[in-house]
Amino acid sequence: MKYPVALFWFRRDLRAFDNAALHAALTESECVHCVFVFDREILDALEDKVDRRVEFIWDSVVELRATLAAMGGTLHVIYGRARDAIPELAEALDVDALFTNHDYEPQAVARDAHVAAKLKLKGITFATRKDHVIFEKDEVLTGAGKFFSVFTPYKNAWLKRIEASYVQAYPIEAHKAMFGSLSSGVRDAAHDQSVRYTTDMPSLETMGFKPTNLKTLNLPAGASGGEALFSEFLERINRYADTRNFPAVKGPSYLSTHLRFGTVSIRGLVAAAWQRWQEGSRGAEVWLSELIWRDFYLHILHHNPRVVEGAFKPEYNAIRWSNDPERFAAWCEGRTGYPLVDAAMRQLNQTGYMHNRLRMVSASFLTKDLLIDWRWGEQYFAQKLNDFDLSANNGGWQWAASTGCDAQPYFRIFNPITQSRNFDENGAFIRKYVPEIAKLSDKDIHAPWLTSPVERRAYDFVPGRDYPLPVIDHGEARAATLAEYKRALPKRAVDIDH
Repeated sequence: MKYPVALFWFRRDLRAFDNAALHAALTESECVHCVFVFDREILDALEDKVDRRVEFIWDSVVELRATLAAMGGTLHVIYGRARDAIPELAEALDVDALFTNHDYEPQAVARDAHVAAKLKLKGITFATRKDHVIFEKDEVLTGAGKFFSVFTPYKNAWLKRIEASYVQAYPIEAHKAMFGSLSSGVRDAAHDQSVRYTTDMPSLETMGFKPTNLKTLNLPAGASGGEALFSEFLERINRYADTRNFPAVKGPSYLSTHLRFGTVSIRGLVAAAWQRWQEGSRGAEVWLSELIWRDFYLHILHHNPRVVEGAFKPEYNAIRWSNDPERFAAWCEGRTGYPLVDAAMRQLNQTGYMHNRLRMVSASFLTKDLLIDWRWGEQYFAQKLNDFDLSANNGGWQWAASTGCDAQPYFRIFNPITQSRNFDENGAFIRKYVPEIAKLSDKDIHAPWLTSPVERRAYDFVPGRDYPLPVIDHGEARAATLAEYKRALPKRAVDIDH
């Protein structure tokens, strides 16, 4: 028996193709309405009102609305609190069920529990599906039924379990006749005046946001943007393993923001990578591993929600961070005196993107050179990254700080000069984002303060005048960090890490 009327709630799945819960709604209901909420519970908490993510979502919702219209459906667009607006709209549309895809972040879990409870009081079913990952929650466990805390065994178990059914697409176009029009099923009712039940788009300005430089970046929004980037990446995926670590080279897929907001399907991406790996592509194999990391970090968050507040390894909470505000500001603003770190931070500030290798370098520098709490860096990235994802961001920062699961051992500390020479040998990336030292040679650009007096005169370059001197000596910082980690950690933990 089908539900007479259903409501589908778009969240981090802004596409009208291969969408698990949307497919369920269309096949299990006779009439399906769709809604997206610009959730004030999230938006009002954003201090910076020039936010590329909000604009990316806005552009993607505009495209989604047009796509649904072409299929005969409509999209209700709400600017309000989702936990209140969704139950109100469900009642206004007189629906029998609400469909949506799983969300795993603690705030979202609490929101969904609140919505489900409200709907239950009205006799409305709250139905969810898995869509954002291939395997979730307890689907991949150890032989003892425990969660994995080390990536490689998790990956091996993941690969052992994967089969074609897990990456099969959910067809939407074939069921488009089930989409309901704007007026079908709507009944006259009093509503919260802060909520507009309409397909009209609230403008960025209406929501208190200003346009960004998103249009100037190579990040097209919407499902069409995701498709274009994916198609382009597939032409060079075989080279991914060789090019992915060099920020001046077009190596990454650049799909992380699209993955974050669901304008691409994880099933489609995994299916393509899996197929090419089976055909012998080393690049596809490495990229598939990166996609598995997404599942792994969500696996960790689900089983250990405490990582949002503290270290996965509790003993690491004893570290005494220096938390120097001036050095933190220098790191945030890209003026540490270490060119690769500064270039990475300036790229983040200017574009909302940071290359994965540079995320590791900049995070290591903050935590291991400046001895600043990883949560400070995690929060800064959360504010700036276009592709911010709680589980991945938390996992990456705890990896760099050695506080997380399967993390880099505490005594492995990236040398920012060595990293610069290894991964930006000719200084091409540095020159783009730190133009004040662009005139230096390929040799000197990695450590400008070591430039010889003769070369300084030739370049008309004065360290400290034209570019900051290092905020800290790496060798001294490394020694201090090792001493603090050894002091804070039980002897057992130190022995295990070594």
